[in-house]
Amino acid sequence: MSVQIEPVLIAGRWQPSQETVKTFRAVDPALGEAFGPEFPTSGAADIEAALAAASAAAEALAATEPERIAAFLDAYAARIDANAQALAELAQRETGLSAQGRFLPAEIPRTSGQLRQAATAVRERSWTVPVIDTAAGLRAHLAPLGKPVLVFGPNNFPFAFNGIAGSDFASAIAARNPVIAKAHPSHPGTSKRLAELAHEALQEAGLPTQSVQMLYQFPRELGLKLAADARLGAIGFTGSRSAGLGLKAAADTAGVLFYGELSSINPVFLLPGILATQAEALAKEFFASCTMGAGQFCTNPGVVVAIDGHGSDAFVAAAQRHFAEGAAGVLLSEGGLQHLQEAVAGLIGAGAEVLAGGKRGAEDGFRFQPTLLAVTGRHFLENAHALQAEAFGPVSLLVRVSDLEQAKTVAGAFEGNLTGTLYRAPDGSDDAAWQALAPVMRARVGRLIANKMPTGVAVSPAQNHGGPFPSTTHPGFSAVGMPGTIRRFTALHSYDQVPDALLPPELRDRNVDGIWRQIDGQWSRGDVEAKA
Repeated sequence: MSVQIEPVLIAGRWQPSQETVKTFRAVDPALGEAFGPEFPTSGAADIEAALAAASAAAEALAATEPERIAAFLDAYAARIDANAQALAELAQRETGLSAQGRFLPAEIPRTSGQLRQAATAVRERSWTVPVIDTAAGLRAHLAPLGKPVLVFGPNNFPFAFNGIAGSDFASAIAARNPVIAKAHPSHPGTSKRLAELAHEALQEAGLPTQSVQMLYQFPRELGLKLAADARLGAIGFTGSRSAGLGLKAAADTAGVLFYGELSSINPVFLLPGILATQAEALAKEFFASCTMGAGQFCTNPGVVVAIDGHGSDAFVAAAQRHFAEGAAGVLLSEGGLQHLQEAVAGLIGAGAEVLAGGKRGAEDGFRFQPTLLAVTGRHFLENAHALQAEAFGPVSLLVRVSDLEQAKTVAGAFEGNLTGTLYRAPDGSDDAAWQALAPVMRARVGRLIANKMPTGVAVSPAQNHGGPFPSTTHPGFSAVGMPGTIRRFTALHSYDQVPDALLPPELRDRNVDGIWRQIDGQWSRGDVEAKA
């Protein structure tokens, strides 16, 4: 009896894999059991077909009028919202994350919302940053790459960062580049359903159907070969540091842009004034943030720094109690559980003391206890590299420093991170400590936060979900927040002495759509005035 294998989306249609290396099934992490249909791990033939089809669509998509791009994004968002319940239930079974607690109230609305924000940016078009220098006869703007963008989706966000629906996908399409989506094997059924909705929306909007391709999985060596293919314009990646750096090294050989989110421990500093008065509340907030979604957030508070005295003993005791009493969280996969166990063992080997947890959960499935470890500031500084390794799960390291000066030295030892948080007392008693620590942290984080845990990431034009290496591979760009995210997947096109009628609409004398443009150094929504 032959096994039915799910099709891949290539060249504008769902079709059987041309070369299946092996197959896999989704796994329910709460039970540790495989379920559902077989999905293909694609070989070289599928990858070549997807790349060729996406490349063939690049010119037509780049020439497509913005309204049709926006119509696709809006139609796709509407389809996701209309199918939210079924999508959430499937994703819950594939990931162990809550349909009612997370997907329906938060992540799915965020996903459709950022698709709509991308549509708004496409219509508004000021993100192209048109610049006109009438004296020099030069005009320039940001334009499509003219090549496909390869998007790798992570395991922990089956909607908001999915390769076929997330921020990277929306941004690349908004910039009018075809997308080759690499789904994550932790949620293949969810990705397939999203791809079906995207394909329907493409047809409704009248875009080239080859604009979107999706493969579920391919071997590592083929992924590296694809990343090094000069037919690609860019890669968006969210995942582990080791995998991301391997892909980046391959992409660099061909000059393929690589935007990777790799790892972050998001240090949190508790300043003396607030620690002295709110130790219990801070411990509760810390525990809730660290264990939310079983700690599987890229902005999870992986390190907390507290100055001895000033209520630090009360904070440590309360945090230890919360972690000891907490239930083991369901991790996304067996591989994730194995990596977390290795990471915790590495922290212990580097000298961290286990205050609570530290072991696999006793229940079925892939579970790990809420885990709190601790070191002194002196010991952290002696072994800073090993003690700031990311442990992706409900795990955090408490660093107890002797004074503000040591806290500042610890801050200077951190690698680049997505976020850094400083908790300060509202009465101003911590302001001097803030002023001492903030400049050090500012150079090491993408987003500096005051008085809240880092877990949430608002979809805002002012957001920076990025940071210095190794949190990302480029500190100048964010993976969240339209329209800035769109600019990652563009090229700067300049026109020298080109007649007005032959210019792109954004750069012509008449500003028909009233977009913001810089004309001779001044921002304006008007036309280029004729020179006397």
